[in-house]
Amino acid sequence: MAVIINEKTRILVQGITGNQGRFHTKSMLKSGSKVVAGVTPGKGGMEVEGVPVFDTVEEAVSRTGANAAILFVPAPYAKDAAFENIEAGLNPVVIITEHVPVHDTLEILAFASAKNLLVIGPNCPGLISPGKCKMGIMPTHIFREGDVGIVSRSGTLTYEIAYQITRSGLGQSTCIGMGGDPLVGLTYIDALRLFEADDQTRAIVLIGEIGGAMEEEAASFIIENIRKPVVAYIAGRTAPPEKRMGHAGAIVSGSSGTAEGKIRALREAGIPVAELPFKIPEILKEIVSEK
Repeated sequence: MAVIINEKTRILVQGITGNQGRFHTKSMLKSGSKVVAGVTPGKGGMEVEGVPVFDTVEEAVSRTGANAAILFVPAPYAKDAAFENIEAGLNPVVIITEHVPVHDTLEILAFASAKNLLVIGPNCPGLISPGKCKMGIMPTHIFREGDVGIVSRSGTLTYEIAYQITRSGLGQSTCIGMGGDPLVGLTYIDALRLFEADDQTRAIVLIGEIGGAMEEEAASFIIENIRKPVVAYIAGRTAPPEKRMGHAGAIVSGSSGTAEGKIRALREAGIPVAELPFKIPEILKEIVSEK
């Protein structure tokens, strides 16, 4: 089993004819994922890596049976593209695009919520269930099928920690890059709830960073709702105040959003927090063996 995506996921790539769309479509196909359609207005009738291209999402879905979407479109057009996929009932809608205006994200998430559909991102690396499906930009070769679920705000830290887990002989059930913007679709709590219900997932890794209060909210949720072991890592301990560090949401403003506050909240919830990424597999092996 896995969460959100699996062998039955049929992927539509919005913006497939652009450089990023082409590159990552090829990578997803190479990983064994079922990319069945692409959409670029005005480019209908083309093929990219053998994938048929359509002018509209509606036509692509009716012709190919696509049931999930990933977006590689410029930020000014991301809202319209997301709306088109949500209207068509695709689930999830993964928005890789960076710099989507916050007001546009608000509208996207409200529309998806009204349709009871899941948005991942924006400004995210996507997600992967190793051996089953990849919807995203992550390097496939560092992942290995297993029983550790990962949810992260940081793409590169997801890759680093997944690689350390793979090197240790463990593997991943599903890895979710939720995105680093202040406002995103799927949250830690959503992911934790999914992993808790997933038979394949035996342990969960939560990767956080400075800014916002999502990690503290996750800690409170874990106390009451999660029985599976959780290990955390928080980046940004040495980040200077009021300076954005990579992600739009990664900024310490005043006394809120500090790494120390997040680490304290997680540890008070009984969650071990690794000092360094390569320590996570050691902690995982210890706590899983104790269960």
